[in-house]
Amino acid sequence: MEIYGFGLVALCMFIGSFIGRFIGDIIGVQGDVGGVGFAMLLLVLVTNYFEKKGKHFDEKTSKGIVFLSALYIPVVVAMASIQNVVAAFAGGLVAFAAGGLATIGGLLLVPIISKLTVKEDMKMEDKK
Repeated sequence: MEIYGFGLVALCMFIGSFIGRFIGDIIGVQGDVGGVGFAMLLLVLVTNYFEKKGKHFDEKTSKGIVFLSALYIPVVVAMASIQNVVAAFAGGLVAFAAGGLATIGGLLLVPIISKLTVKEDMKMEDKK
C-alpha cells in the first residue's frame, strides 16, 4: 500500500528531524540543521538495505516513496524559508563554515559513492 511508503518516509523524516535539531542544539542554532537531508539519506540507506537483502517493496509502496521523494525540493524550500537567515549571518564564521564543510564533504563523497556503485554493478553482473 502507498501508506507503507508514506510511513517509511515519515519515520525517516522523524529521525532526520531529530538529528537536525540535535545538531542545531550542539552548534547553538535554534532550528533544524539539515533534518530533511538526513531523512532523505536515511530513506536511501533503508531502501538500499532492503534491496540488498532481496526484499523489494511492492509497487504501491514504491509509488508512495517516489511521490514523497518528488516533494523533497519543495519541502527543503519551505523549511529554508522559516530559518532565521539574519541570525545565521550574525553568527559569522560558524554559519559559513557549516555550509562550506557540508558542500565540500558532499563533493568529496561523490567519487567514493560512484566507486561503490560501480563495484556493486560489477558484482551483480558477475552473479548473472
